[in-house]
Amino acid sequence: MFRYPNGKVYKPQEDIEKRRKKSITYSNRGMTLEDDLNETNLYYLENNIAVIHKKPTPVQIVNVHYPKRSAAVIKEAYFKQSSTTDYNGVYRGKYIDFEAKETKNKTSFPLQNFHEHQVSHMENVLAQDGICFVILSAFDEIYLLEAEALLKFWGRMKNGGRKSITMDEINVSAHKMTLGFQPRIDYIKIIDKLYFN
Repeated sequence: MFRYPNGKVYKPQEDIEKRRKKSITYSNRGMTLEDDLNETNLYYLENNIAVIHKKPTPVQIVNVHYPKRSAAVIKEAYFKQSSTTDYNGVYRGKYIDFEAKETKNKTSFPLQNFHEHQVSHMENVLAQDGICFVILSAFDEIYLLEAEALLKFWGRMKNGGRKSITMDEINVSAHKMTLGFQPRIDYIKIIDKLYFN
């Protein structure tokens, strides 16, 4: 038996290949929507296009264990308040605020993915003449759905109607985006068409 300097046992290549074939998984092959958006926002920032950041979730830390000064461990924490939307910032002098949502559903986008306080926040942003929207990852596509459209679907649900947005409704109401290299999800291109033309 041979060991590496770190103590691990040397395994012949054929054993590694057998284990690799057994453990191959195709879930999470790509980046998540949030990772793609963070990369996009970094591109916008570095190229002086827009300043958009992910909002941190406000947390109240209650109990911390300090086994030693450099190794603090949070043992108990609570959300201070409900968060609003995922991202906000400024582009060409306009306030931008948006939420990112994903679904694996193949035929519709469930409105239960949104919370009442998020929808209320979007209404408040629109009332202040801000730009507000949702970036949806659904049906193997990426869409930008303006908050005004989401509010119509939300109102329909509140009045006893359908509790989801159908694929056909998204294809009509939302703006389909293609994934790129840099930026990964170029939502500013859609914002330019909608608000600055």
